[in-house]
Amino acid sequence: MNTYDAIIIGTGQAGPSLAGRLANAGMRVAIIERGKFGGTCVNNGCTPTKTLIASAYVARSVQRAAEYGVIVSEPMKMDMPRVKARKDALVERSSQGEEQWLRSLANNTVYKGSARLLDSHTVRVGSDTLSGERIFLDVGGRPRVPRLPGIDTVPYLTNESMMDIDFLPEHLLIVGGSYVGLEFGQMYRRFGSRVTVVEMGPRLIDREDEDISAGVQEILASENIAIRVDAKCIALEPDPAGVKVRLDCKDGAPTVAASHLLLAVGRVPNTDDLGLTAAGVEVDERGYIKVNERLQTTAPNVYALGDCNGRGAFTHTAYNDYEIVADNLLNGADRKVSDRIPIYALFTDPPLGRVGISEAEARRSGRRILIGRMPMSRVARAREKGEARGFMKVLVDADTREILGAAILGTGGDEAVQTLVDAMYGHLPYTVVQHGVRIHPTVSELIPTMLGELKPLV
Repeated sequence: MNTYDAIIIGTGQAGPSLAGRLANAGMRVAIIERGKFGGTCVNNGCTPTKTLIASAYVARSVQRAAEYGVIVSEPMKMDMPRVKARKDALVERSSQGEEQWLRSLANNTVYKGSARLLDSHTVRVGSDTLSGERIFLDVGGRPRVPRLPGIDTVPYLTNESMMDIDFLPEHLLIVGGSYVGLEFGQMYRRFGSRVTVVEMGPRLIDREDEDISAGVQEILASENIAIRVDAKCIALEPDPAGVKVRLDCKDGAPTVAASHLLLAVGRVPNTDDLGLTAAGVEVDERGYIKVNERLQTTAPNVYALGDCNGRGAFTHTAYNDYEIVADNLLNGADRKVSDRIPIYALFTDPPLGRVGISEAEARRSGRRILIGRMPMSRVARAREKGEARGFMKVLVDADTREILGAAILGTGGDEAVQTLVDAMYGHLPYTVVQHGVRIHPTVSELIPTMLGELKPLV
């Protein structure tokens, strides 16, 4: 049996950084990976999708070139094998770089294979048995495939298998109107596919405020993306075109036929084959590992980080999980998951940047709320770029004068919203941000102006 101070299962955004930090502190570390190094973000998530989105942005710029006085003499053509090759090169460089670094790391041993817990201190991987003082689970998640009637009779894609295609679907039908589905929908529409998005709920991205959902839908519809809401997918069947979806819907046709089907209906954690029960590690009804505020599981020496703990579904929250655990173990800190402020983005074009609570959450809080709103058409930078769609809004506690949350749906919104985060962590009054001088012309410079126009939320 090989004995270690720490055994890390998975190489997503938390695992490798934790391995480096613990190994550099003199601990003997083992890290286990059964697939590609880098986890979802590197292989099927952030890195490849944002690379594809960049190609789609260039395609859209060419399509709009005449608006800017640029004449393109020949019709635009997409070279999808080249688009995929560019994406693959970036992914491969990141994944291989991660593996090479981990293998070169002193005090760290890399194991390839599927890991299974035998108890709260023992892991089997292949023919090796490892013993560890502490075990860290960074096993991530995978696309959820719903058990729809006919699912076994038709070909379908997920966000993972979409990474393998090097052709342009004639008609891409996307089941799921949330973050992943909308990013792929706009991306492939700009590449030249006909796109239909089917959402069973009454609106897109229903975790967002209604005005944001409406704004995103308007942006997508302006690019001729067909949106079907209140349309529950109830059955799939083969069709001469490729696949047909039968819908239970209030409006529109009861069936939609398309050449290709993308299922974008959420994710599930990779926890079903880890042997968690043998280690005394409990999961919730959805399979996510139960953790406390310091990311310990029900087995105190076993920790769960990243997507598998259900406490965040983003690269940045997974990395913050690593920071919390490492600081607590090595520096005697008392950092907690509840200390962090929610922040994330929807990477459509224009993007949505979100921080803190939503307007709906603010209304439910019982606090006296001030709200500021501003259309992006008032932002000089947005007008100059010809990208004045969307709006921004900010929420302030009327009594403490602290910023509670904000949303920026507009060009640069994913970056501009982050200018509020430090003030929120510092519990500063909004006037500190309002009175600060920003660079002109930028999107961020209108945030102080918006804060100067706060009104009671009614």
